[in-house]
Amino acid sequence: MNGQTSKKRIWYTALAIAALLALTIVLENVLDPNRNIMVFTSLKKGAVYALVAVSMNLLNGFTGLFSLGQAGFMLLGAYTYAILTIPAASRDAVYYIYNGSAINFSLPELFGGGAVGLVLGVLAALVLAGCVAAIVAWLIGLPVLRLKSDYLAIATLGFGEIIRAVFQWDTLGPVTNGANALKNFPTFTNFNIQNANGETVLRLSTFVAFLLSGICIAIVVLLINSTYGRAFKAIRDDEVAAEAMGINLSKHKRLSFVISSFFAGVGGGLFAMYANQAQARTFTTAMTYEILLIVVIGGIGSVSGSCLAAFLYVAASEWWLRFLDTETVLGNGFQVPLLRNGFRMVVFSIVIMIVVLFFRRGIMGDKELPDLLARRPRRKEGTE
Repeated sequence: MNGQTSKKRIWYTALAIAALLALTIVLENVLDPNRNIMVFTSLKKGAVYALVAVSMNLLNGFTGLFSLGQAGFMLLGAYTYAILTIPAASRDAVYYIYNGSAINFSLPELFGGGAVGLVLGVLAALVLAGCVAAIVAWLIGLPVLRLKSDYLAIATLGFGEIIRAVFQWDTLGPVTNGANALKNFPTFTNFNIQNANGETVLRLSTFVAFLLSGICIAIVVLLINSTYGRAFKAIRDDEVAAEAMGINLSKHKRLSFVISSFFAGVGGGLFAMYANQAQARTFTTAMTYEILLIVVIGGIGSVSGSCLAAFLYVAASEWWLRFLDTETVLGNGFQVPLLRNGFRMVVFSIVIMIVVLFFRRGIMGDKELPDLLARRPRRKEGTE
């Protein structure tokens, strides 16, 4: 591929992303948010899950390290974001069991409050959420990354369970609020623009979710296409050959683990903004399995696949198949069989099995959308 073609693909991708962001603003301000609540709920959660899936794909797909600690790092990010952004006036109400919070400042208020303080405070809190997850990843990576394959997965899975239990420890209640949820911090809806009467004139909650996730995913893509990304892929393909080429295995494995955890922490902060609360019991092993399933369905080693699979997974599990959980009685009194609470997940599991059977390498395999959309040059006659 020549440089001119590469530049065209970059421009086309940038235009497509800009059009997608503009479309989210149009849809959110044209469609009734009350009647189409599942549409916007799926879009926001899909954007958050896309970021976390890409962060896991960076480690599992591009570096070849099988980690299952994503929910634990999301928990760290969610709690860091929530603790640093709860308004000072609301802390007594949130931490009422512990007679107030041990942390009595809020980043949006430190930046002056208002719209500017909200934006700067939320961005700073999300970055710090990622940094906390990255620091913890660096610490546990020292012993854990010596393990390989299933042993690494078991160790990181155990970390997720331990960190979830620690954050519910009553002794840490003045900081984490124990087993109770953290609330009243800025969420995506706080970015909606209101007039003097308190009426919403421009909805930007879905746009903000897409924008923040998109920026993080773009950074991961740039990393994958850098020399570090090529080193990660070399380690994935053959560690012995990579080490013979001069690649420091322990350094690059730790780097990949830390970067993946950083963006998982940011994703945890975004998930707290989506869920309007942060609670340790939400970040279970099942959440890690959901993210892993998204990576497998989209294609291990494909960023585009992880993004597409995230939206498809969320839409199918929480929106398109929801009618299967409702008991339906026809006009003549005939009750449709099987339609009852929980049947949706049965059908969804069957759909996943079918997708895995027919797309064994995932929807995208190891390809990206620009690769599929690029036109192949026609082969001249008489040449091979």
